[in-house]
Amino acid sequence: MTVTGQIDGAPLTLRFGFRFSEMEGYWVLSIADQFGNPLLDSCPLVTGDEGAANLLEQHGYLRIGSIFVINVSGVSQDLPGIGNLGVDFALLWDDSPSP
Repeated sequence: MTVTGQIDGAPLTLRFGFRFSEMEGYWVLSIADQFGNPLLDSCPLVTGDEGAANLLEQHGYLRIGSIFVINVSGVSQDLPGIGNLGVDFALLWDDSPSP
């Protein structure tokens, strides 16, 4: 999936890739720039202890915003399984860079 937004007033195009890791039992996210150069690879899509954690918080130096995994249906799972990413769980990308 390719998304174009603005960071600090400048256009930014990112390519998001998702795959389910059968071995680990969770989804992972990869992000590349508009040319396909990897910026982040295999970031686990887990919600954290507080329910919704900024997955990119430790990668703030990239200045590409924040991503949260949100439980949108109220299922009792803590993280999306193989069949419910995009159904019971959604990703929210905030294009405001982390401080």
